[in-house]
Amino acid sequence: MTQNPYYSGPISDHFDGTRFFNPGQPRTDRRFKDVLKWQFAGERAKWPGHVPVTPAVPERRIAGLKATMVGHASLLIQVGGLNVLTDPVWSERVSPVGFAGPKRVAAPGIRFEDLPPIDLILLSHNHYDHCDIATLRRLHAQHRPRVITALGNDVLLSRAIPGIDVVAGDWGEEFPFGKRPGGSEGAQSEGDGQGEAGGGGQALVAIVPAHHWSRRGLGDTRMCLWCGFVLKTGGRTVYFAGDSGYGGGQIFRDIGERHGAPDLALIPIGAYAPRWFMEPQHMNPEEAVKTFLDVGARQAVAMHWGTVQLTDEPYDEPANLLARSLAEAGVAPHRFRPISPSESLHVDAS
Repeated sequence: MTQNPYYSGPISDHFDGTRFFNPGQPRTDRRFKDVLKWQFAGERAKWPGHVPVTPAVPERRIAGLKATMVGHASLLIQVGGLNVLTDPVWSERVSPVGFAGPKRVAAPGIRFEDLPPIDLILLSHNHYDHCDIATLRRLHAQHRPRVITALGNDVLLSRAIPGIDVVAGDWGEEFPFGKRPGGSEGAQSEGDGQGEAGGGGQALVAIVPAHHWSRRGLGDTRMCLWCGFVLKTGGRTVYFAGDSGYGGGQIFRDIGERHGAPDLALIPIGAYAPRWFMEPQHMNPEEAVKTFLDVGARQAVAMHWGTVQLTDEPYDEPANLLARSLAEAGVAPHRFRPISPSESLHVDAS
């Protein structure tokens, strides 16, 4: 019997004892001949080789809510005195090796040395474009953040980065997080949800479902769980969708109902073509707008586009289709913005 090297918990509605799965959804697994059919179809658009970026230099801490795009699914979320990174990747390539594989066309929107003190990392799953061990090792060495992730990924990270502060949970679990003023360590504590710009801050992080999959090597497909997150702190709520197909939208409507309307949602819009291959795992811009409406977000940032070419669509198509989909849904374009690396979105308190 195949053994799961990362997780050995009880069977559930999304874990069969060896592998995780998306309940009630089409399988994300693809046969080798399907991969070959896609790769040899000749439909991949040509992307620019380089997109100019003028890196931002963020404030050390802010009392409000601000999101700055680093690239792809990596964003710096500054909220209620806390500094949070989502799926941080500063490497040149998203690949198991440094000399081959998808290469970024846009440099990180914040230089690593210009990062403010990082308190917390939200890691959605273990694909190389989201889970970059080299970057996580650098962050551990310089910032000692806490990492919150889904089941199994804690074992993966602990083996690669001894001493890393990582906790993992299942869909529906919640983790309190406390940042001690002036300190460099995160600690679980029963916070009151308030934060100050001077470096305090209590937060609650909920792990929520996504329609996706996981793999680091040839033999560990779907052996670590994938997820999104809801972060609540300083009286604000941020939803980070991670990587997900739309799947009819019920999980997103459930998130909005359980956690309330987020002040800010981070929603993927890219890596969706061809649809026959990608639909179960990556939403397209039209579905991203549906997700935005399903969770009831006040504002949203579009991510997972314009940094690394993973699929067939043209470089600027996701942003263009997002604008069209917003117009068709009657949503003002400023409410859901496809910001580029180094650009920021401030969310007011109204």
